[in-house]
Amino acid sequence: MDLALNAGNLNKGELSVSEITAAPEADLKVLEEMLAAGIMYGHKKTKTQPRFKQYIHTNRNGIEIIDVAMTLSAIDKAAEFLKKQLKENKTVLLVATQPAAHSVMEELAKKFNLPYVKNRWIGGLLTNFKVISGRLEYFKKIKSEMEKGGFEKHTKKERVMINRNIHRMEGMFSGLEGLTKTPDALFMIDTNLKGHTTALREAKRIKIPLAALIDSDDDPAAVDYLIPANDHAKSSIEWIINRIIERLKD
Repeated sequence: MDLALNAGNLNKGELSVSEITAAPEADLKVLEEMLAAGIMYGHKKTKTQPRFKQYIHTNRNGIEIIDVAMTLSAIDKAAEFLKKQLKENKTVLLVATQPAAHSVMEELAKKFNLPYVKNRWIGGLLTNFKVISGRLEYFKKIKSEMEKGGFEKHTKKERVMINRNIHRMEGMFSGLEGLTKTPDALFMIDTNLKGHTTALREAKRIKIPLAALIDSDDDPAAVDYLIPANDHAKSSIEWIINRIIERLKD
């Protein structure tokens, strides 16, 4: 989703740093970067989740302006949580099915060898992992056989059917090949997306902690380590994830 869909008839040039935070002691250079990335843009005031109001600094032309100093602090807290999970060799599953998040979340996944969901959430991935993992192992097996030329013995028609099956499963399981057990934690971009709400319910049901980037239409009470920010714009998502990557490297 383009930044303009969150910002409405605002543009970044209309706002100054003093208009996006109540914390003057915050790092000016970092805040200017966040301003340029459009991190502060929430949704229209009419869509604001009541419990999210504590993260709103002001409102401009009907658009909620998120306090980016609170965002910055929340990013670092979420990064510390994720860092602790990785240090303890815990499995963190990344969930980001919107196209704006794909490239940077794949970068995060590859840098730290993390499994990720990028196409759609598979119902039961957390609550029925034993069954889902069986299907995942089957996908890995037939994909490996295909790469080794193991299907040459089949007829052309059979190979077409097998390739279709692999392609379908690739859409489901791509990014999850390294997932061998129920994840210990989730990191999600936007808890309101179709499929993400199911992931959220599953995580709560089996008591898996959740870190998430959420916007003004999301419920902060549903997240253990929340990052209040524009969760639709590519520039916003990338700035936040890149900061998390840097914190995880420290």
